[in-house]
Amino acid sequence: MAVAQRRGRRIMMTPAELDTFLTEQRTCRVATVSADGRPHVGALWFVWDGTSLWLYSLIRSRRWAELRADPRIAVVVDDGEEYGELRGAELSGTAVFVGEAPRTGEPCPELDVPERLFAAKNFGLDTMPHDGRHAWLKLTPDAVASWDFRKI
Repeated sequence: MAVAQRRGRRIMMTPAELDTFLTEQRTCRVATVSADGRPHVGALWFVWDGTSLWLYSLIRSRRWAELRADPRIAVVVDDGEEYGELRGAELSGTAVFVGEAPRTGEPCPELDVPERLFAAKNFGLDTMPHDGRHAWLKLTPDAVASWDFRKI
């Protein structure tokens, strides 16, 4: 269960608002930790299944290597141009590797829903294409903080 947000309660999203926001957004920024403790942040497409954030990452990436060594992860999803439009969420926890790496489409029931959602959202397809270079990471957040400046 995710840690409850303590600060900014006036501008935090309700659970329904957060669910809608994460379902609609496409791009997130993923933060990992290198062996020397230095943070690394990179953009990535994702899909939200209502409980977990699913990231389809290149397996020959710094992100993948760092998560293999230290699975701690933080992800920010945000939106808005003007100050009064800013909204977003930070989700953090432990990344879990799901399915084969690289993903080739071997049967994996846990990936049925995220692959269907991801294919429709990002490619306009009914089934997930597999390129032999990506694999799945799952983040079921331990902590979530959200903000919606439109509430100010």
